[in-house]
Amino acid sequence: MARDVVVVDIGGTHARFAIAAILPDGTIQLGEPETLHTADHASFQTAWEAFRARKGGALPPAVSMAIAGPVGTPGNPNPVIRFTNNPWIIRPALIPEKLGVADYTLVNDFAAVAHAVARADDSQFLHLAGPDAPLGREGTISVIGPGTGLGVAHLYRSGEHYRVQATEGGHIDFAPLDSIEDAILARLRRRHNRVSVERVVAGPGIVDIYQALAALEHRTVPERDAVEIWTLAAGGEDSLAAAAVDRFCLALGSVAGDLALAQGGFAGVCIAGGLGYRIRETLLTSGFAARFKAKGRFESLMASIPVKLIVHPQPGLFGAAAAFAAEHPAAAT
Repeated sequence: MARDVVVVDIGGTHARFAIAAILPDGTIQLGEPETLHTADHASFQTAWEAFRARKGGALPPAVSMAIAGPVGTPGNPNPVIRFTNNPWIIRPALIPEKLGVADYTLVNDFAAVAHAVARADDSQFLHLAGPDAPLGREGTISVIGPGTGLGVAHLYRSGEHYRVQATEGGHIDFAPLDSIEDAILARLRRRHNRVSVERVVAGPGIVDIYQALAALEHRTVPERDAVEIWTLAAGGEDSLAAAAVDRFCLALGSVAGDLALAQGGFAGVCIAGGLGYRIRETLLTSGFAARFKAKGRFESLMASIPVKLIVHPQPGLFGAAAAFAAEHPAAAT
């Protein structure tokens, strides 16, 4: 019979809850998600109690949490999990007592996304580059998520079996490929001794790209935050903002290709996250694909890799359920 599990995706601003059913054949059915603002709750436990009240006062005795931060390993979890942008603290050893659950799984939020990539149906992916074929059933798939930061993971798949590895690949060095990217790097080097790819191909990086392009044209532009620049580009109201987004896509293509080479992601590459989805049309028409495969002697290899965008509406929650099923293989039997 199916086993119900509470799945939670916890970030700095929001905590998303849902109940997932894990069926005997491994299929995951995700219930309607509910979003709570972390600022409205003193702790994760009080947020849990609020969700429990919404569900009539009772929840399944199992939980899987995707957490924006390091969680350790199943055999050696972090003794205390703290969040960067909210005051919540989670002590894994106290989860069964505080939440009244018998089983639990903790997974890094981007590792959860990689679980979602491994388990999602082919219909949940949009083709971006390379051969228009599904992600491979054998080998390594690289997963890259530009958002507030740059999430990077990979998974090794062998038929129906897979293993996820979270990484800190967003902190590799940024490598410019032309004079414009040289200028972007020079601007960032004034503030950072070492410039990682996350400084450029995560959401906030659009500010430095925008300002660097303005300086190249000897233009004075207002100080704008990342949200404003992304919005101006999407609305077609500012050609410089649009150029900045095009440049972002070029850099993302280069970084995605570098990570595929480093990880051996020759079975496929998946772009994840809300930002990637919002700029999907620009990714398709930009130089993303050309930059992805522009790796010199390995260009033909890179051209053979399918590159996708995951469009599942709740990859964090779906991936948390998949992570629970992987850690508790008898969950639905």
